[in-house]
Amino acid sequence: MNKRKYSNQPAGNITTGSCACGSVRFQITGELRDIVNCHCDPCRRWTGHFMAGTSAQIKNFFFESDSTLTWWERTKEVKYGFCSNCGSSLFWEDRGRTESRAITAGVLDPPTGLKTVLNIFSNLASDYHHLDEEIKTTSGDLPGDQKADRSN
Repeated sequence: MNKRKYSNQPAGNITTGSCACGSVRFQITGELRDIVNCHCDPCRRWTGHFMAGTSAQIKNFFFESDSTLTWWERTKEVKYGFCSNCGSSLFWEDRGRTESRAITAGVLDPPTGLKTVLNIFSNLASDYHHLDEEIKTTSGDLPGDQKADRSN
């Protein structure tokens, strides 16, 4: 990670999460990126609204159970992980960013210590949705050095 502040979590944090039925459970040691809302078409369609996501280093990611974890390859580069039992949208991976995994924020057990810091692809937000004016927005992908950590 670089020298900029990655998240609002305390150092040494352990975060847990699961799908709705509990068949997929995981632990993350170390920092998570603060929440980024992605309004791109694939994220909207996969989550049913927009993806509120964080990311973690894969080396800090541990499954407690994953027998129902299924991966859907949307393209040769992008895949989404979900629970085949309850249908929960869980993860997002880009083969070009092999060191990080995105996690949908809603599957994390509170308290997360995270906050929403950015809307990306905001120009693609659906017409029924009004963006929160207090959250920074961009019409493109993550800016600058955050792009390497983009996982949603």
